Parts: sequence; structure tokens; C-alpha cells
Amino acid sequence: MKNEDPVSASSQTTSSPVGQRFDSLWYRALQRRSFLKGIGAAGATFSAAVLWPAQLSAAEERGGSPTKGDAAILRFLAAAEIIESDLWLQYAELGGTQDKELPGLPTGGSAVYTAKLQKLDGDMPQYISDNTEDEITHFTFINAYLASKGVDPVNLDQFRTLPSSKARGANQIGRLTNLMNLTVDTSWWTRYRSRDKNPDLGSTVTFKQAIADLSNKTKFPHGVPAIPRSDADLTPDDHIQAIADTAGFHFAFIEQGGSSLYPSLAQRVTSPEVLRILLSIGPTETAHFQTWHDKAGNAVNLTDTNGNPVSLTDSTNGLFFPNLNFSPFGGENFQTNLIMPEPCHFLSRKFPVCSIIRPTETKGAAMGAVKALTADGLFIGQQNPQFFELLQDLAENADEARRENV
Repeated sequence: MKNEDPVSASSQTTSSPVGQRFDSLWYRALQRRSFLKGIGAAGATFSAAVLWPAQLSAAEERGGSPTKGDAAILRFLAAAEIIESDLWLQYAELGGTQDKELPGLPTGGSAVYTAKLQKLDGDMPQYISDNTEDEITHFTFINAYLASKGVDPVNLDQFRTLPSSKARGANQIGRLTNLMNLTVDTSWWTRYRSRDKNPDLGSTVTFKQAIADLSNKTKFPHGVPAIPRSDADLTPDDHIQAIADTAGFHFAFIEQGGSSLYPSLAQRVTSPEVLRILLSIGPTETAHFQTWHDKAGNAVNLTDTNGNPVSLTDSTNGLFFPNLNFSPFGGENFQTNLIMPEPCHFLSRKFPVCSIIRPTETKGAAMGAVKALTADGLFIGQQNPQFFELLQDLAENADEARRENV
């Protein structure tokens, strides 16, 4: 996760009117949230049942039942999975398998977009649909578990106000997330290939972007789309391919976040049963990440009929995808078939290197996830500051949880 201040992270968008409006809402929400918390009125705009876990009896807190901290962690994870489900369902509508297994499908999809996704792998529609179903089951299970313990589940439906793509195949419903103005952090690519850097062992550690244009706010002040915004985006050929390739890298960005979030928060859990939930769901996020890591590599490993490296440039906006296997890239930092974590230092540099998920530092893990999703541009267009206040509260409650002696 990116460890940036939420205000400074979102301020990268201020070069556009949309970004300025978004930053203003986010800043005001955080300022207001901090003020209310300072005077003991945190969450004044929501009922206590929405923002805070219900009171658990002493008996419920014993014998493996969730503590208040456990409940806070689960509620934050439920919110994160709802957000993930929202974005994945948009991908599934346009590029997933068109069957009845997912809500709102089949839509007919977008044949051209799907074909471009299949350039990364022929099975992309099935992978997208499976990933979508997994995230839906995650939040529905966590919410059901919370309810069974007398804790209020999480519901974000009131914030589903963002517009859908107008492309054929997209349902015209309100969304929580915006996939049409993304700023995709691709530093996970070099982070997982580094043998000498671990973000948990240095707050100033930085990793080079694999696809620099995807995070270039100077070149793309409005971000870039990962789904066709309308059928006009289906041509020219290099444009829709660039949109599909952006999606390929965005898939991995989202899932590497989940890979880190679950082990990070598991370190704060008290109940063995809640720990089991996190240790059971977390590895599925890692399975997703490795799948998408592999497919993203196929987007940047193109050659012509003579074996010469080929790059991709979107002729409509100049978005550039280099071939990462050739100069000035290549080597361990960029090689596309290195999809398993390279060993790095863990816990202390005095120990031998070890192949691990990273980061897994528990301090500020939930807030780090919120900041990363915000910097990604997923919430651009959200006009309700209460949405940001709620995410802030859920993240703070999760980060304040502590393992208890029971």
C-alpha cells in the first residue's frame, strides 16, 4: 500500500477541475472528521449503529467470540470487499463470462473490449468473473458473520452515486467506484522483484513504476480509463488495447493490496475464529494477485514476427506501454515471467532473505488501504463527504484494534 497522507495523495489530481472538486470534498471530510473526533462527537452525521460496532457482552467476548477490536477489523474488511465487488462487477459486465452467476448478468458484454482483454490471456473472461464472485462472497460472508454475533454489518448502498460506463454491456446503475479516471500505481511490479528492499524495513523505500504513464498526473491529469467509457472508445485498435492493458495492471494493483491487508490486520485479531476468517480469505486475495501479475506481463511482452520487441502507444492520448523485457528495462526488476515474490529481507536484515508478501506491517494498515484506493482515483466524482468520513472511521477503528489477552 502507498503510505501517503490522504490529502497530499489525492492532491495529485488538482490539475483538473474534476480533481479539484474531489480533493476539496476529501479534505473537508477529513478536517470535519478530525474536528468531530476531537470534541468527542465522532460520527455525528451517522447513527452509532452505522459507525461503531454494537456492544458485545462479556460472555460474547470470551471463548473465541469477536472482541470490539475484532469487530472493527471485520467491518473495515467488509467495506473494502464491498468496494472491490463494485469495481470488479463493472469489469465483469463488460469483459467477464456472460452467464447468470453474477448479479445483473448477463449483459451481453463488450465484444471488442473482451477480445482485447483476451490478448493478455484467452481465459480472461472466466478469471474476471471468478474474481468478482470471490469478492462478493467475501463481503456477504463477513457481514453475515458480524450479524450472527450481534454486530451491525456494513452497507454502502447510499453512496452508489457514481455513473456507469455508457458502453454497450454496462448496466446503467449507480456505482461506488470510478474506473474511468484511474491513476494506477505499478510500483508493486518492481517491489515484488526487489531482493534488497522491503517497504516494512524503511519508510523512505521507493520502487520504480513499471508503466510510468499510468501514474503520470502531469501527462494525464484526468487519469486514464480501464473500461470503455462509451462505444466510442472501442476504436482505434491501439486505444481499446491500451484500455484493456490498463485494466490488466489495475487488476493486479487491487489484489496486491488485499494480499497485504489481510495478514497486516490479522496481527491485531484476538478471537481464534476471526483469525481463521482472515487467514482463510487472505490467501485467496494472493491467488488473485499472482494470476493478474502473470496476465499483466503478457501486456508488455510483445514482439513482431522477427522477434523484435514491440511496445504499445495509444494514438489518441499517447499512453505508452513499453516492452519490459528489453532495454532500458529487462533484468530482475522488470522481467515479465518473474511472477513469484523474489526473496527479500524480512523482520530484520540480520536474517537471511525470505520470499514473502510485502508489506505486512500492521501499523496504519487499514488507513493505508483507504489512501491507496483514494490515490487510485476510484472515488473521483463522489459528491458526498459522508462517504469519506465513514471510510476514515472504519479504517481508524480497525487500526486502533489491539490483540487482547483472553
